[in-house]
Formats: sequence, structure tokens, C-alpha cells
Amino acid sequence: MAKIKSVFVCSDCGYESPKWYGKCPGCGEWNTMQEEIKETVKGSASIKKHSSIYSKPVTVSEISTEDEERFDTGFNELNRVLGGGIVKGSLVLLGGDPGIGKSTILMQICKSLSTLNILYVSGEESKRQLKLRADRLEVNNDNLRIMTETDVEIVCEEIKSSKPDLVMIDSIQTMMIKELSSSAGSITQVRESTNLIMHTAKDFDIPVMVVGHVNKEGSIAGPKVLEHIVDTVLYFEGDKQMSCRILRAVKNRFGSTNEIGVFEMTDKGLKEVANPSQMMLSGRPKGVSGTVVTCSLEGTRPILTEIQGLATQSSYGNPRRMSTGFDYNRLSMLLAVLEKRAGYYFNNMDAYVNIVGGLRIDEPAVDLAICMALISSLKDTPVLENAVAFGEVGLAGEIRSVSQAQQRVSEAVRLGFDKIILPYHNAKTIDNMGAEIVGVKNLRQAFEAISE
Repeated sequence: MAKIKSVFVCSDCGYESPKWYGKCPGCGEWNTMQEEIKETVKGSASIKKHSSIYSKPVTVSEISTEDEERFDTGFNELNRVLGGGIVKGSLVLLGGDPGIGKSTILMQICKSLSTLNILYVSGEESKRQLKLRADRLEVNNDNLRIMTETDVEIVCEEIKSSKPDLVMIDSIQTMMIKELSSSAGSITQVRESTNLIMHTAKDFDIPVMVVGHVNKEGSIAGPKVLEHIVDTVLYFEGDKQMSCRILRAVKNRFGSTNEIGVFEMTDKGLKEVANPSQMMLSGRPKGVSGTVVTCSLEGTRPILTEIQGLATQSSYGNPRRMSTGFDYNRLSMLLAVLEKRAGYYFNNMDAYVNIVGGLRIDEPAVDLAICMALISSLKDTPVLENAVAFGEVGLAGEIRSVSQAQQRVSEAVRLGFDKIILPYHNAKTIDNMGAEIVGVKNLRQAFEAISE
């Protein structure tokens, strides 16, 4: 007979404990321990019953990769993020905020891969709702089969019997194993359902794309171990009120995790943006202080982005610091460097930084542009409209060199910028390509060079 016991599981890292803690002993997060009913015999027997066929070990030399094939998704941006396309037998997790475009891009992939037999499993929408979306996106694929089911065991049996070329599951939080007492979307259900789907995908060499909802903190709902089970984790980023969408790879066993894909949401679905720099700079104000153009590197792709800074007199005892698309702690560090090393005082000023276009940048190469935008706003002095600035700022106020400087300069010149402010050590090795190259060693030199 099944033994039933209650355990407490962390929703972030999956740490299990027989008693409740306010702070998770595994990851240190507060108020993440949730009670789960665990059946030690019945549940494990069900999982064992559906386990994969025993696979005998072989030597590395016996394994052939000659028939390795990737499916073209129809989106060059998505192919770049995936590392060249969808790999057979891979499990891809697609996360993002509600309404960001996860289900839309899955349906558009079905349109591009019309020659493949695709099984689309939905636990949230009816067949009629899916048909209406398919009509709106002009998806007319006779090889696309729709299945509305939440029992993951039935789904896996259908995959084993029909053996489709591609499976899409929307979403993993609606899938459940009936033998487990937990409700759909709980930590146990999400983990075990993903495990069962993963074994089925590997056994029959069928790629599976799984949609995962995100919580208010922006991470995929359910245990963090879900990201360790799958082969690839993709995140859709961007403001739902804006048309720009950024697809970023957090984990990828078949390619780089540094690449991003840029899309634009239209009434006909997602449209890939071949020239994201031009889109990010559209609508840029002229002759206004506090705006600087920089060049960040996302994987192998340089992207020109507008950085906006605002410094205004504080109305409170403690001045506010806010950033959108940039790390708050690094902003605080840059403000301290500006005061201590460069003599620009923000101790009684509110400071705001915004990365235009909904892009999030963590690269240190944008430090110089952040500082230039803040100084420009503090002094109310516009910077040159034809100038681009990039470089890392150290704690001593020095401008340190960055990687791929030539690639950044080439992208800036291609879009018509003819003055490049960059670290002094990078300037010595750069082909100017017809632009004015200004190498700077500290923040004051940089602002003198970029200001009008």
C-alpha cells in the first residue's frame, strides 16, 4: 500500500525538507517552501512502469553522428539562438511573461515546418481556440495535429504510437501524472512530467518544445531543477506594451548561450528583425541632454543601443537610483566612481538610467555610455549626435579595454556614426574605416570628446 507523507519543497531550487523553513536552506530564498503530498511507493511504481527501455553501453567510436540533422524553424533569429536549428531528440524549454508571444512563435514554427508531422499538445486552450489562432497566423498545415490533453502519460503514449517529427507542449504547468497526489503546476508534477517527457523524447529521438510560465520574479515557475532537465532554455524578454521582443538562450547544449534573437510583434504574429540596431535607434531625440549611443555585443552580433540618463534634484533626504535594463548595483558603483574619481557629484540628485527598446544589457562595455549620459544630464549639455561611446569603467576612474572593439566600430560606421569614443588601448589597434577614433583614458577626457 502506498505510504503518504508530507514534505516541504522550495519552489526555486527544489530543496526538500520534512519540516517548514521561512528561509530555504538550499538557496537562501525566503517564503519559497511549499507543502507537497508525496507518495513514496505508488508514485515511484508509476514512474518505473513508464521508464525507458534499458540501453546497453557502447564505446564512443561506435556512435555515429553522420545523420545529425537540425530542423530549420523558418526564423533565422531563432535558428541563431538555438545554434543552427532544432536538434533531433532535444528538449527545448521556452519561458516568458504571459502574452509575450510564446504560443505565437510555436504556431508560426508549425507554419514553416509544414512538411513535418507535428503534434501540438495544449492543456490551456480548446481545439477551437487553437484553430482561430492558426487562421489568424495563416497556418494551413495538413500535417499539424492538435491534441488537448493534460495527462502526460496519455501524451507520451500518443508520441510513442504516432512517432511525430516534432512535439510542442503548451504548457508544462498544465501537465500532470494522475498517480501523484499533487495538483497540476506543483513542484512535484512539473518535475516528474518533464522527466517523463524527456525520457520519451530521448528514446524515440523526437524533439520536444515545452512552454513554461514565469513567476513575478521572472524565473520559470516551478523548481529550478526544471532547467537542469532540459537541453535548451530560452527566455522571451520585452515589454508587452512595446512591439520589440528579445529571445535569449540561458542554457544550450547544442550551441552558444550568448546569442539573442530580435523580433517585432505584429497583428500577423512575430516578425524577425534583421537590423536590430536601426530599430533600437528609431525615434531618438535630437539636441537633448542625457542620451548617448553605445555598442553592446550580444554573442557575435554588435547592437547599437541608446542609453538615457536623467539626473534631477532630489526632494527627499535619500536620493533615488533607478535603472531599467541595467544592473542596479553596477549603477550605484558607477555613481560612486563619478563622484570620487571625476568630481561629478550626485549625492543630492536622483539618478535614472534607461536602456531604450526593452533590451537588457549586462556587459561592462556600456559603462562609459552610462557615465556619459548621467554627466550630460547633470550638466544639461547634449552630446554629439554622430558619436558612439563604449568602454569599461574601473574603480580608479580609468577606461579599460573591451573585446571585439573592431567589430563594434564597424557596426557604428555602417549606420552612419563618424566619431567613436573608446578606450585608449583599443584605439591603437583599430582600423578607423573613415571615422574619427578618439581613445580616452579617464571619464573627463571622454566627456570632453563627446560633448558639443
